[in-house]
Amino acid sequence: MEYHYGKHHQAYVNNLNNLIKGTEFENAGLEDIIKKSSGGIYNNSAQVWNHTFFWSSMKPDGGGAPAGALAGAINAKWGSFDEFKKAFQASAVGNFGPVGPGWLRRTDGSVDIVNMGAAGTPLTTGDKALLCIDVWSTPTYIDYRKPPSEVRRNLPQPSSQLGFRQRELL
Repeated sequence: MEYHYGKHHQAYVNNLNNLIKGTEFENAGLEDIIKKSSGGIYNNSAQVWNHTFFWSSMKPDGGGAPAGALAGAINAKWGSFDEFKKAFQASAVGNFGPVGPGWLRRTDGSVDIVNMGAAGTPLTTGDKALLCIDVWSTPTYIDYRKPPSEVRRNLPQPSSQLGFRQRELL
């Protein structure tokens, strides 16, 4: 993860900072930049936000089944946390080529799993991001030194490594 965080993510931060100099976005907040920009500024700002969200979704010895409203929403959609984990991993494994993050998102009062393009983020669809797993080819290969398809088949389960964001759920 050192390379993924220290080099890959940092490159997006550096690129964004250089791209917004002297523009209307120079003093704007990250979410505003994402919602109002396009092209390179959008791509880099969305990647900064996506990666920051990804890192904040992880914690040492994290995971475990969620509680409260999130548990209720997952159980209503998938029947159980175990079934959600299977669906989340299957979704990530099903991504083809250099793709973006896989998300658990709140949409229309329910939760759903969605895969988005390289800089795709629930911020642009009006949904609430709840959990993210980065399944893009380069970071997974760099972090694990295995082909992306193999890494995706062996992704950590949400209960073993990813810490759920339970605030602001429903």
